[in-house]
Amino acid sequence: QVQLVEFGGGLVQAGGSLRLSCTASGRTVKIQDMAWFRQAPGKEREFVAVISWSGSTTEYEDSVKGRFTISKDSAKTTAFLQMNSLKPEDTGLYSCAANEYYSLSSRASAYRYWGQGTQVTVSS
Repeated sequence: QVQLVEFGGGLVQAGGSLRLSCTASGRTVKIQDMAWFRQAPGKEREFVAVISWSGSTTEYEDSVKGRFTISKDSAKTTAFLQMNSLKPEDTGLYSCAANEYYSLSSRASAYRYWGQGTQVTVSS
């Protein structure tokens, strides 16, 4: 099994920055893609970004392109999400996800492992 734990959420003013981290433990050898999703109150969970096992390939949801950057550490067991120029509409519960094959999928159903999430609140 793989466990995912997120850190780094908080309250920030619009225009500010936050850096989220997601650390995997357990059978991390299984992990391929790692992704971030978010869910605002009353809304569906939506894809934010994904990174391949090697870290060489990334994909982003259109509204965060140019503002958010997903990356990995050298051990490839921690994924980061650097969020700049935050907007109130970025508010939500940000969850890390991982799967055991290469797909760079934006669908939540493609991911087997999930963290508990970390809350990001952007005030206007």
